[in-house]
Parts: sequence; structure tokens; C-alpha cells
Amino acid sequence: MLNRYPLWKNLLILGVVTLGFLFSAANLYAPDPAVQISGTSSSLVINERDVKKATAVLEANNIEYFGETHTDKSALIRLRDKDVQLKAKELIKQAVGDDYIVALNLAPTTPQWLDNLGANPMKLGLDLSGGVHFLMEVDTGALLSARLESIESQAKSELRKARLRYQSLLVTKDNRLVARFTKEDIRDQAASLMRSEYQQFIFESLDEDDSFLIQGTMLEQEITNIEDYAVNQNLTTLRNRVNELGVSEPIVQRQGRNRIVVELPGVQDTAEAKRIIGKTANLEFRLEAESGSLASTREQFEFRDGSGQRANLERRAVVTGDNVTGAQASFDPETSQPQVNITLSSDGGTSMFHSTVKNVGRRLGVLFIEYKTRTQDASGNKLEEPIQIVEKKIISLATIQSALNADFRITGLENTAEASELALLLRSGALAAPMQFVQESTIGPSLGEENIKLGVTSVQIGLLLVLVFMLVFYKVFGFAANIALAVNLVLLVAVMSIFGATLTLPGIAGIVLTVGMAVDANVLIFSRIKEELANGLSPQQAINAGFDRAFTTILDANLTTLIVAVILYGVGTGSVKGFAITLAIGILTSMFTAILGTRSIINLIYGGRTVKKLWI
Repeated sequence: MLNRYPLWKNLLILGVVTLGFLFSAANLYAPDPAVQISGTSSSLVINERDVKKATAVLEANNIEYFGETHTDKSALIRLRDKDVQLKAKELIKQAVGDDYIVALNLAPTTPQWLDNLGANPMKLGLDLSGGVHFLMEVDTGALLSARLESIESQAKSELRKARLRYQSLLVTKDNRLVARFTKEDIRDQAASLMRSEYQQFIFESLDEDDSFLIQGTMLEQEITNIEDYAVNQNLTTLRNRVNELGVSEPIVQRQGRNRIVVELPGVQDTAEAKRIIGKTANLEFRLEAESGSLASTREQFEFRDGSGQRANLERRAVVTGDNVTGAQASFDPETSQPQVNITLSSDGGTSMFHSTVKNVGRRLGVLFIEYKTRTQDASGNKLEEPIQIVEKKIISLATIQSALNADFRITGLENTAEASELALLLRSGALAAPMQFVQESTIGPSLGEENIKLGVTSVQIGLLLVLVFMLVFYKVFGFAANIALAVNLVLLVAVMSIFGATLTLPGIAGIVLTVGMAVDANVLIFSRIKEELANGLSPQQAINAGFDRAFTTILDANLTTLIVAVILYGVGTGSVKGFAITLAIGILTSMFTAILGTRSIINLIYGGRTVKKLWI
């Protein structure tokens, strides 16, 4: 029978729509403005006394709050009014002290039954919630030059060990490794040695006047790996620094080959954000002080793991974190125990060798040095001017098994988690390559709210105009299309919520565009039905032919638009990606509702009946 769906297909459509309404319903519950308190280190526990300090200062300043909750790691205090959120944050920060991170947040109000289903509201982007945006450029060339200088030093050492005398060995301005020899046979031996030792280079032998040269060109893949390492390492460092701000849903992501985007929703003080992001931290490798050594030659430090243990280290540093060019967690191939592989610069490797060759059996400590800003004194009183303090703690103390060079390993770690954390700390002690701010902007919270209002209004106006148009031109069929259009918006919001997509202002533009595009398929179908009626087909045959014959055109049109959306997402950045995501999801949901949804409604109205005239 024409225009009748089997029961399973109707149930499938009903199930999808029901799930759509459930997962989109979470967006009806606006989050509460809140202030979050957490410790500057994982070992700092948040207790009831800390929460009482925060609530007491709010009460003293007549700021209404409710629903305060806390765990060992953080506390959350909800506020009645968003306008007092910044003031509440500053008051609480002054009350609890500099050992705690106090940050703005948005506390969800989603009912527990929806939360149990995994239904969560969409996240708001920077342009809708307000905050700061930074675009930073990584100087990957600096790390490449440092690597080449290190290889130059190592190559000289290798040639000296092999008793192959060279006239000169240097790195040129175009990043080539050039070695000059006076004898051809020595050049050929050196070339064989360097090809086996440095497989990341392509070496060629050249003759120039009375000299014999080896010219090494680094492989493009190796250069890409070094650049990727620099950007990824700086990403790790920036994420660690951004975490100190305690921002809800920060964005720290790579853009292009050597740029990093940092977006901090809710942060309005650009100078403060730049200070945190650009703060300095470093590492020092120091030998453990020998028993009986003079007090003036040693210092005592606490371990960073919060265990309370202490150890004495020599005051003189062997090398610092500025000499660390790489740190990766791995496993000892002989014992299968976790370890951390360290790579130092050429100068660092030389210093490490000279300091450890005579100290095998002693322990080498890794000291993490962090520069922090204090706004209060020991009594909790606010300082007139912030002061910089230096915090030094031990992150590793391991026994030297043999003399160490530029490449060595740290063993004696308990598990892989400790090895990964140590590698991260070693890498995050200093940036892998210098960075500079190339763009910065601030979006106020009031502008974010205005953007939301304008975006919602644009969706409402666009939806209303489309609904009226479809009803006037297509009557009963237009009514069915309008129901499908409403369901399409619900499904679009539901899918974005399920996948945790971030809603931005361009994303709202994508929704508005989707509203217009969603009825395109129905217009094609309905126009085809009119043509089939004009060609003499019966109403039931015209409906069936209209949906079937328009399908290919609809698929082609939507597929080409989907390809464009994918390309936009692949090559675009923040706001463009938001538009592309919304557009792509909207295309998929609109095809479902326009083809299956609309036909299901039309089938319910006309299917299985004797129809003499269609209201279309």
C-alpha cells in the first residue's frame, strides 16, 4: 500500500525524536553563577573551614549565595546574581589567601534524572560568555637551531673519538651541517660514521678546491617532528599555567603550524591573564649533599608530592631546565620498569658529564622552581603591592648509575603515572621555544549576554518567517514541514549537547542558516508532487513519486554543502569551526526530518486513504 511506513520505521522515528527532546531539554536549565575554590597544588585539601571563610565574607558584604558544596579538591558556592560574581571572587580570594585558586564558574542546574541519562547543556563559547582571547606564535626556529647546535657538538665529539681530524664543522645559516676535511679518505670515513650516527640527515660528499666536504641536510620529516614537539610542548606548558586560573572550560589549542590559541571564558583582566600565561618556572639538577658537608654548601627542600619528606641538596646546580630540550616517559627494555628519558643541550650535556663522572653512586635531585605572586602577607592582610616569591620543591631524587651525557634516563620510579608526571614537569619547567603574543582581545560578559539575545532573536525571526511561508504556500504539507522543522532544531541542539560541542555566535548563525536550508528539501519534494499531479498522477501516486524522485537531488545538494562544512572545519579556526560544526550537524538532522520526518507525518494524514485532492 502506498504511503504507509511499517511499524518499526515509525517507532524508530519516534524513538529518535524522543531522545532528541530528552537530550536537548538540559539546555532549558540555565546554570547558576558560582565561585569555585581549589588548591594551588593537588595535596592541598579543601575543608569546611575554608568554605565558612568564603561564605562569611559574602554575608558581611550582603552578597546572596546558596547551595555551597565541597570535596577534598574543590568547593563551589552558587550566587543569586551574576552581576556580583566578580566582586564575590575578589572577596573570597582575599579571605582564603594565595594558597587557593578562586575562579568564576557556572554551576549546572540540570535535574538529576537528566544528568543520570548523560544529558548536559551545550557549552558557551568565548563570544557568548565573555572572556579573553590570545593568539600566540611559537618560534620553532629557535628550537631547531638549538637542536642543530647540540648535534654539531655531538658530531665533533664523535669524530674526535674516532680520531678523524676535521678542518671545521659548523651549522650554516640555512640549517645545514657542514664538515670540512683536508684528506679524502678521512672525509669518506667520517661520512660513513655520520650516516650511521645521524640518520635524520641526508649526507652528501663534495669536493671544493683543496678541501673535502660533508654536507648534511636534515630530513623534512625530522624538522616537522621538531616543530611539532615545540608547539605540543608549549601547549602542555600553557595548559599547566592556564589551570592556575581555574577557568571553566578554557581553550588552549593549536592553530596552523606554529600558533596557539588561548581562550579564557569569564576572565576579564587581560593583564592578569597574560601574567599567568607568561609566568616563569624552571628546573635545576643538583647533587644530594654529602653527610658532614658545610651548611653553607647545602640547602634543604621539601618533596613536591606532598609527603612532607625533605632532602639536602648542594647549592650549586649541575644544569638547569633551560638546558632540557626533551623529556619522554618510557620503559627500561631490560627491566620493563618505567623511566624518563632526558635530552640536554650541548652545553648542558657537557656540564652533566663533568659533574657526574666522578659521582657515580650518589643521588641526583631534580628541583622544580616556580615563581608565584603573593597578594597577602602571612596574616592574610592584603598587600599594597603584589610581591613575587620563589617556591622550590624536589620532584625526583635518583641514584646516578653511570656518568651522564646529553642523553640520560631517570629510573627508580614507582609506576608509569609517576614517570609520565615527571616527564611532564620536566617539560613544563620551561617553554620548548620562545613565544610572542600576536593578537589579544577582550569580550565583556554584558556583550556576551547581548550576543545571546541577538542570536536567539535572529533564530526566532527566521523560524517564524519560514513557518508562515510554508503554511501560506503549501498548506497541509507546509504544516507537516513546519513540525519537521521544529523537530530538526530540537535534534540539532540535542546532537550538539551529546557531543559536547561549544556554541558560539557563528554557531548561532549556522543554526539560522540551517532553519532556512532545512525546508529546502521539503520545497523540492512538494514542488515535485505538484508536477506529478499536473502530469495526471493520482494524489497517492504523486506523493510517493514526489518523495522518491526528489531524493537524489536532495542528497546531492546536501552532500556538497556537507563537504564544504568539513573543509571549513579542517582549515578554519575557533569561530569558523563553530559555524562549520553547527552547519554539518544541521545538514544531517535536516535530511532526517525533511525526508523521513515529513513523510511520516504526511503518511499519517493521507496514507491508506482514498484522497481526491491534496491541500498543497
